Amino acid sequence: MGSKTLTRADLADAIVRNLGLSRTESQEIVEDILGEICTSLEQGESVKLSSFGTFSLREKGERLGRNPKTGEAKVISPRRVVVFRASNIMKNKINRGLVRRNAAE
Repeated sequence: MGSKTLTRADLADAIVRNLGLSRTESQEIVEDILGEICTSLEQGESVKLSSFGTFSLREKGERLGRNPKTGEAKVISPRRVVVFRASNIMKNKINRGLVRRNAAE
């Protein structure tokens, strides 16, 4: 399995290649899209990207945790965490790629 990570720069490069926009415009588009996603999540809204997946928030209550090194108990404050759930279309695409790769081996 490859260790390549898709970055903001990679997304901007894809926009440059596919749409022919300037690098600056492409970077602004990527930043605007990611900013809209973050703003919606900050406001407690879910973000659904059709055929891709849904980003939503999960509320985690206060709980007691332990430091694994020292065993010391500590209260973990309540917080919100972002959860991503891939769409069935995305899951199928990912699994088709896995089947093709395994068949080639």
